[in-house]
Amino acid sequence: MTSLIDVIFLLLLFFMLSSTFSRFSELDLMAAGSSAGAASDRPPLFLRLSPGELSLNGQGLALTDLRGALEPEADADRPRPVIVALATDVTAQRLTDLLVALRGIPGIAPSVLGTAR
Repeated sequence: MTSLIDVIFLLLLFFMLSSTFSRFSELDLMAAGSSAGAASDRPPLFLRLSPGELSLNGQGLALTDLRGALEPEADADRPRPVIVALATDVTAQRLTDLLVALRGIPGIAPSVLGTAR
């Protein structure tokens, strides 16, 4: 019985030391009903995300060009609302890549419609 307890303790110790408890990255998300974008008098921007494409107000663009397209529309005093619509086959990683890119652009307030897989 004693040796069994020793083995269980060693296994427990091994799994505790080999696992990680830290988070790799965190994204700040606002609820769609929050008032961050409600004060803007300009209409919201529409961003459509699909597995292979990204379009801003109907114009296709690459994820790397997103910052250049959104910075002229951003307002630091009153964040410009950006509505992100997801296609049916968008993965969670693709959505995360987009949200990381949006996080680096000040003066916008993204709201995500739909769910990612």
